[in-house]
Amino acid sequence: MDKLKGKNMDDLFEAILCLENVDECYKFFEDLCTVQELKAISQRLQVAKKLHAKQVYSNIVSETGASTATISRVKRSLEYGSEGYDIVFERLAKKGLMYE
Repeated sequence: MDKLKGKNMDDLFEAILCLENVDECYKFFEDLCTVQELKAISQRLQVAKKLHAKQVYSNIVSETGASTATISRVKRSLEYGSEGYDIVFERLAKKGLMYE
């Protein structure tokens, strides 16, 4: 994580934390990212949710369109990462938003 830390990243994350709802997120991220970047990020989250739910690679590929390389990268993050997915999944579950 130290590779990422810095003022620019702090500014980005503070900006994201200022957003109050999904509509604001759409507006901000549409301005910030390309459609392809957003699709890639959202695909990784869906892959992570499916891996977290113990789905098999073949189902994840067919349901998300993600490559097995992307699935493997996400799996490594789930197993050896900074536990960011765990934080988000726990909070989504509390809101009743962790479903497949």
